[in-house]
Amino acid sequence: GVVADIQFADAEDGYDFGGYRRRYYRNSLRLLREAVRAWAGESPPIDFVLQLGDSIDGQNARRGEAESALQQVLDVLGQLSVPVHHTWGNHELYNFSRARLVQTGLYSRPAGGSAGPADTECHAYHCSPAPRLRLVVLDAYDVSTLGADRGSLRYQESLRVLREKNPNDDLNSPEGLREPHFVAFNGGFSQAQLDWFNEVLKFSDENQEKVIVMAHVPLHPSASNGVCLAWNYEAALSVIYAHRCVVCVLAGHLHDGAYCLDCHGVHHLTLEGMIETPPDSNAFGTVYVYEDKMVLKGRGRIPDRVMHF
Repeated sequence: GVVADIQFADAEDGYDFGGYRRRYYRNSLRLLREAVRAWAGESPPIDFVLQLGDSIDGQNARRGEAESALQQVLDVLGQLSVPVHHTWGNHELYNFSRARLVQTGLYSRPAGGSAGPADTECHAYHCSPAPRLRLVVLDAYDVSTLGADRGSLRYQESLRVLREKNPNDDLNSPEGLREPHFVAFNGGFSQAQLDWFNEVLKFSDENQEKVIVMAHVPLHPSASNGVCLAWNYEAALSVIYAHRCVVCVLAGHLHDGAYCLDCHGVHHLTLEGMIETPPDSNAFGTVYVYEDKMVLKGRGRIPDRVMHF
């Protein structure tokens, strides 16, 4: 199962930051329930769900409802008897510090530490859900001003990176930027995470595995609108292109969705967001993985897609 940008809040409908796109805050939980019912009825049964980030909306923090909103989303997903792999998006980090997220149900990194980078607050990890198939979860806000203590090295270094590229008073504004993805609602990957990612892909190459990568923020400009893109996406792509094993990168963040097949044969699929889905539609999918392809059966706003390896 795949779903992105649920952004639930117990609030009246509103609009995006630009004031153009309607957001259905309460309705997104109902749509998630529909998705869970559909996944529960799949035959053969689904093996796991990928939640691509922004499970609750940032306004929950202002309303003092972050914990209760998150619990409602996790309760719905918890009706499934399969693992749910979570990425962290900007809206998780509007609501919680990294230190707090580690203690919530959104921390799906396996215990023990060997599955991820040494920094346990970096929500990146890998697992093998089936023989010769590996899932790699990346933390696209490892370098970010969001969710970090303002006195921390993480915050100071992230602010330096952002300020180098974005002189605007409003750091969420891409106006006038040569590289418009350097805004505060995006983030990037630390060198430590990239080094770890490289080692995981090296292992998968050696063991002839296929790898599916998931992150909240798109990694390829053609699977983006040019703004919703990881700060150092080129560095992440360089790691991917140094290996043969990655077949698909799944992301959210851009609520319109996008898709491209890049020149290295990697599929980049950015899922449409549930939050901007009208009540009479939906936005989730089920992915069937074969030896030579992935088949996405989409619901509502998400189109069907066949991705050959």
